[in-house]
Amino acid sequence: MARLTLQIRGHGLPGGSCGEYRHVHVGTQRGKNPEQLVSADVAETVFDIPVETVGAADGTTDFKGPHVQGPRGSRFIYLTWGELPPGGEFAMFRRAKFFLADLPPEAAAGGTVRTDVALTDDRGLPLCAAVRPPRITWRFSGADDRD
Repeated sequence: MARLTLQIRGHGLPGGSCGEYRHVHVGTQRGKNPEQLVSADVAETVFDIPVETVGAADGTTDFKGPHVQGPRGSRFIYLTWGELPPGGEFAMFRRAKFFLADLPPEAAAGGTVRTDVALTDDRGLPLCAAVRPPRITWRFSGADDRD
């Protein structure tokens, strides 16, 4: 088992008000709960998501951890979008799905893997659905290389 950090560097966020949504926030999803929430008004944000890599009996790499979703062979993590009015509760309205199968092979040994991604879609709304190459490129940064 090895520890891996997925670092998603988001830029170009859609703003706190976009489309029909107000008080827009984005964060990681742990189980069914949002974490690391930030306002969509910021210029950029960084999410660090811990994942464990595990060697499977068939020689492939599997992924575990509280942020990991989906069945073996199709694991992914979510960024979740929602409205969070002052004094209110987070109400999710869309999610972006990042597939762990898209990570570089050297990530199986652990370390840090980074991507830079625009978090607004082509219609000016929060990025959602499957986020896959070529829209993103994951880069392996090494054992504990954090800048």
